[in-house]
Amino acid sequence: MSALHVVPNDPIVPKKPPVDPKTLGYRELLRGAFWQRIPAYASVTEEQFLDHNWQAKHTITNPAKLLAALQNLVSPQFIEDAEQGFKRAPMTIRVSPYLLSLIDWEKPYEDPLRIQFIPVASRLLPDHPKLDLDSLHEQADAPVQGLTHRYPDKALFLALDTCPVYCRFCTRSYAVGIDTDEVEKVSLKVSNERWARAFEYIRSRPELEDIVISGGDAYQLRATQIEEIGEALLGSPNVRRMRFATKGPAVMPQKILTDHAWVDALTRVVEKGRKLHKEVVLHTHFNHPKEITGITEDAMNKLMERGITVRNQSVLQRGVNDSPETMTELVKRMGHVNVHPYYVYVHDLVTGVEDLRTSVDTALFIEKHVRGSTAGFNTPLFVVDAPGGGGKRDVHSFEYYDRESGISVYQAPSVKPGQFFLYYDPLHQLSTAIQRRWADPGEHEQMIAAAIAKAKERVR
Repeated sequence: MSALHVVPNDPIVPKKPPVDPKTLGYRELLRGAFWQRIPAYASVTEEQFLDHNWQAKHTITNPAKLLAALQNLVSPQFIEDAEQGFKRAPMTIRVSPYLLSLIDWEKPYEDPLRIQFIPVASRLLPDHPKLDLDSLHEQADAPVQGLTHRYPDKALFLALDTCPVYCRFCTRSYAVGIDTDEVEKVSLKVSNERWARAFEYIRSRPELEDIVISGGDAYQLRATQIEEIGEALLGSPNVRRMRFATKGPAVMPQKILTDHAWVDALTRVVEKGRKLHKEVVLHTHFNHPKEITGITEDAMNKLMERGITVRNQSVLQRGVNDSPETMTELVKRMGHVNVHPYYVYVHDLVTGVEDLRTSVDTALFIEKHVRGSTAGFNTPLFVVDAPGGGGKRDVHSFEYYDRESGISVYQAPSVKPGQFFLYYDPLHQLSTAIQRRWADPGEHEQMIAAAIAKAKERVR
């Protein structure tokens, strides 16, 4: 068979119109000394700002420090609003200078990063009556403290209880950070004894193949601890995969660029895993395109050069990423810096952050628009982490969804067969009549029973 003959001068017939340059905006990453717009950082050099130690030392941990950093960028009323917000929040304040520098302080109430990390009392909403601090029942599924074994072949190891920043929407606000006015935390501090019990349990269960190392945040582990955990798990014959989970690249990418010991330790674990034919990856947590800058790109490039795979898990949040345009830009920008979108969670039923939650319907709408915008392997799965310990369920896979009452019903036959798991849409998106019903405890069981009855009609 002769080779295909191509005539060089054949005209190219366009099948699609020229691309609008605006659609490529996800490639335009913020660079330059953007942090110098913050009064407290006006004289901070690039060398200082890229130093992870400098970032950690100057992290904002109370409203007074926030006011000192911003000086005249915001009104005293905003600071008072934030101070009252933290008094009512399940998480304490902890915001890196990098993150603070990315917030638009001319419009702080609308800024998607401020919304995630700095609560203001004036925007808080009453909780849905079915919210809970540990809505996923991680503690109930823990055979030893700090180790949740829910899925047949996977376990979640909560190695510690601190993070480089504290997200106000944290699903683990029952344990992460210090006590607040609203929450007395469960202790998950680093403990050799507690770790040893977790590793022993993992070795004793031959079905466990996949371990998530989280907390808290793996960014806060020392380099020696990264290797200690890696060695223990790689030394377990049954463990085939592990993931170090960290919010760090989204809030302090400088650590990857300047904490050489930490990155080298992670690299050694990854390389040893590869030689043993075991997978070791990094899971991170970008929620908005603004969180990805030129500094992020440099950090992700370093990880890619080391052969470290990075995947992302986002949380769908009102006013942050609850539009098709924002979520699509986030997905494509992550792909641009070699971060694989993995999950988008419908916001967990966490107390104190009702203003951030969106409906299941919102997730269905956004997923429809994101799918097809880029390659399938770079398209996240939208999920509901079923309250009560059902695990992650494809948002589309509900057995029944009553949009009027806001109740969606899921099953998890491979996790907890025969059970029904219910997610509740936020109250403020329901009709006034339904809000009145949720305000009456006597109505709750009637609405729930009706939804489960409908779900049972459809169960095969």
